[in-house]
Amino acid sequence: MSELATATILAALILVASIISVEFGISVAIVEIALGVLGASVFGLQPTAWVDFVGSFAGIALTFLAGAEVDRALLRREWKPALLIGGLSFLLPFIGVGLFAYSVAGWDVRQSEIAGIALSTTSLTVVYAVLIETGLASSELGKILMAATFVTDLGTALALSVLFVRPTPYLGLFVAVSVLVTAVMVVLQRPFFARYGSRVIEPEIKGAFLALFVFMWTADLAESHAVLPAFLLGLAVSDVFKRYPEEQRRFRVVSFAFLTPVFFLKGGLNVDVRQLAAGAWLLAAFLAVKIATKFLGVLPPAIRYVRPHAVFTTLLMSTGLTFGTISSLYGLNAGIIDRQQFTIILGAVIGSAIAPTFIAQRWFAPPVHELTQEEVAQVEDEEFEPPRPRQP
Repeated sequence: MSELATATILAALILVASIISVEFGISVAIVEIALGVLGASVFGLQPTAWVDFVGSFAGIALTFLAGAEVDRALLRREWKPALLIGGLSFLLPFIGVGLFAYSVAGWDVRQSEIAGIALSTTSLTVVYAVLIETGLASSELGKILMAATFVTDLGTALALSVLFVRPTPYLGLFVAVSVLVTAVMVVLQRPFFARYGSRVIEPEIKGAFLALFVFMWTADLAESHAVLPAFLLGLAVSDVFKRYPEEQRRFRVVSFAFLTPVFFLKGGLNVDVRQLAAGAWLLAAFLAVKIATKFLGVLPPAIRYVRPHAVFTTLLMSTGLTFGTISSLYGLNAGIIDRQQFTIILGAVIGSAIAPTFIAQRWFAPPVHELTQEEVAQVEDEEFEPPRPRQP
């Protein structure tokens, strides 16, 4: 299939996913993953080089945006629930899934560790997408969720690094460049926005993209991954989005219009339905163990700290996609797991992105409150305020 044919079919699937999401009130991420599986099995679509590249960058860009949503003041104030919810969200599934893979599935220690790491994750991208779609990203619940997700995926990244990543001469370079780029972005953000902000050509977004590409390049040299520094960079410059909310909106438009759909579709395209069918019982068991251990770890502290929305919180913390895909791909590329084991783990990862998200949004999502008269007046004032001219 030609590159243009692949791009055309993917564009059609992206549009269909948006329509289905709006009509049925389902997260577009879920629909895009499902349509990716459909595209692979029905149309024979396979991830091409450009799909892999765009999808990889999309995951990094969304992770950056997710980090930018974390309220640092709230994180400092609510560090205890974030640490408890996020820490237990990683630890119990890592131990539970790893023990299940070793004692029940008969996998060796290293294969079991890969399974435990891949299924201990909480998807930053899925949680962020759901919070944006439900209007909870700026709420205290949403910010606690993002902070807890950060703690969970920090544990995942550290486990993968400690257990598997081999030190290379470039690892120090990757760490040093990550620290340097983040420091430069923090120092230059105010003068850069003062000089180049509010322009149609969007130097701000281009600068952020450059930083993320630098992360990806040096991470590739070090045989590591750029997700963690991308999230930390977003966290470090989160005050910029508070001062320039319109810039955040434009960044979201760029990401959710093109980058995000390719990322989620790529996840679905990586699923081999035939191998999934052959290992269906094991896939279901892995998914059940992950969700059960997530509930065991997350629900008690969630009841204590976010009681009205404890189940919603636990379900979103049970999702997985970005780090789960990264971990399973690492295991496959390193020869630790074979293709069928990879498909089973990836199927369980994708299943955890779909099932808990659907249940959370359908039955446990906090209601969106009706606007008060003051809020309505504020919205109307903003709507009819004459736009300021932007410099070319």
